[in-house]
Amino acid sequence: MPFEVIESQVVFRGRVFKVRKDKIRITESRVSHLDVVEHRDSVTIVPLDSDGNLWFVRQYRHPVGGNLLELPAGVIEPEESAEECAYREIREETGMAAGNLREIGSFFLAPGYSTEYMYVFLATELDPDPLDADEDEFISIEKIPVEKALRMAKSGQIQDVKSIGSIFLAQPFLLQFNRA
Repeated sequence: MPFEVIESQVVFRGRVFKVRKDKIRITESRVSHLDVVEHRDSVTIVPLDSDGNLWFVRQYRHPVGGNLLELPAGVIEPEESAEECAYREIREETGMAAGNLREIGSFFLAPGYSTEYMYVFLATELDPDPLDADEDEFISIEKIPVEKALRMAKSGQIQDVKSIGSIFLAQPFLLQFNRA
């Protein structure tokens, strides 16, 4: 059952998201205040090459103070579809184009406080076709065999939730390469 929004006010506007404070009625006599991050929808790509490797990016993430191993991902621009964004992002982040791109799932990233919805794509038939990377991204590429990537996701060696969730969504398509 949706709560009644009594009042909603944007309290911060940033480059990537905005934050609003919502005053909501939970019951007839109870009111609560919630902070909501409004974030555009996004994509994650699971790039699988013909040798059975998944292509990851390693990049510095300032909020966590370190480098994380992640699948390529990005925010959908206002004029783009999720599929167009996935085609663009894989080229920007890995330098590879996908000859075949298939949506395999989607999910909310953090529904307790964020509106961001993420679409997951399996990318195959990879061929070199780079686009310039975003100016604030410093990325290195790592190719990891499917079986090792699955172990890393299960063991906590991959700490990025969008990558973990996307790997497990892709697992039925990756089983032919899983020798673990």
